[in-house]
Amino acid sequence: MENKTTHPKSTIYTRVRDRSRALIEALTPEDMTVQTMPDVSPTKWHLAHTTWFWERFLLLPNLPGYEEFDKSYNYLFNSYYEQVGARHPRPERGFLSRPSVSDIMDYRAHVDAAMASLLGANQEENFSSFETLIDIGIAHEEQHQELLLTDIKHVLSKHPFGPAAYTAPKPAKRQVPGLRWHEFDGGCFAFGHDGHGFAFDNEGPRHEAILTPFALASRPVTNAEYLAFIEDDGYRTATLWLSEGWGRILDEGWDAPLYWRRREDGSWSEFTLHGEVPLDLDAPVTHVSYFEAAAFAEWAGARLPEEREWERAAAGHSLAGRFMAPGVSSHPQAGSGDGLIQLYGDVWEWTRSAYSAYPRYRPASGAVGEYNGKFMCGQFVLRGGSCATPPGHIRPTYRNFFPPDARWQFSGIRLAKDI
Repeated sequence: MENKTTHPKSTIYTRVRDRSRALIEALTPEDMTVQTMPDVSPTKWHLAHTTWFWERFLLLPNLPGYEEFDKSYNYLFNSYYEQVGARHPRPERGFLSRPSVSDIMDYRAHVDAAMASLLGANQEENFSSFETLIDIGIAHEEQHQELLLTDIKHVLSKHPFGPAAYTAPKPAKRQVPGLRWHEFDGGCFAFGHDGHGFAFDNEGPRHEAILTPFALASRPVTNAEYLAFIEDDGYRTATLWLSEGWGRILDEGWDAPLYWRRREDGSWSEFTLHGEVPLDLDAPVTHVSYFEAAAFAEWAGARLPEEREWERAAAGHSLAGRFMAPGVSSHPQAGSGDGLIQLYGDVWEWTRSAYSAYPRYRPASGAVGEYNGKFMCGQFVLRGGSCATPPGHIRPTYRNFFPPDARWQFSGIRLAKDI
């Protein structure tokens, strides 16, 4: 019998692809075609784009005889890779009634079968040539799984009845601990990924930087604490806000986090992936922009952490947290425990660090080099992952980044201060 081997990443590939499919089981084809703002992509676009990534970067260069499922998909589902060719405008992805969801699922099946061949028998000698691309493809699909959740949440929030995407498990009620400060000495420390295992290129190179003494809050800011900021006229006090943030208040009428809704009796509810629910005052506040996070910190007499302060504080902590998982609420919940809690999961935590290159950073060659480096302008770094982040995706050095006005992600606040 012929001796066949399977690439060790084959199981991971299958698990990640199955998770994408599981996320859409409760959605209708109509749900998956809607785009409610330029930053949101239709669910079916995420399903197609992640499949296009595998086809474009793994199959076409590495699987002899592979035939594209549909050559027009290179235009429709390229996101931002200039070196790959022209692409459909991002704000108009919701205009694409065709291909249908059914067509895209056929596309996924076609690519999955081809990937099984690529990762299958008698190719061990070729694996090293595309090993890194497999890791990137897996991480890329995991990122789009998170985007799929945040985007369908925005889509359903625009429905007049706010339907739920998923059934909510009963949350565990916890006694949220009071906020405490954990102090850290200054000094010269090493930061960034050390090169062992997979990481995105923007997480390195490993380098040294000097920190002055600082303190980090023991937990994220809660809805109750943020409500106090609102009730103290935080959204009407210009001196708390960065100029551009105050402009957003005036132009767009912000007066609360994105999905908060004030009821007729004056109480608050919040739209979630499980529908509209009463605001949980003990849960971490989420869906706030960098501008809102910075204004709250100013009001609280504190500041946002630098990203290297966050990384220093997180060193040695378990990566355990509330991430995307079956049977776990896709919404932040109150934490409990001693020390620094909820560093990972629940909500991404804004830092005041601009997203820029580490010393000696060079993007990878070729189209994949467009993945991170070209966005290092006008954005801020977030750390720690959220309840929508796939398990195993996050690292202490992981650098997420968004523009300062972004609110549709599960973004929250952890305070810092100088000592």
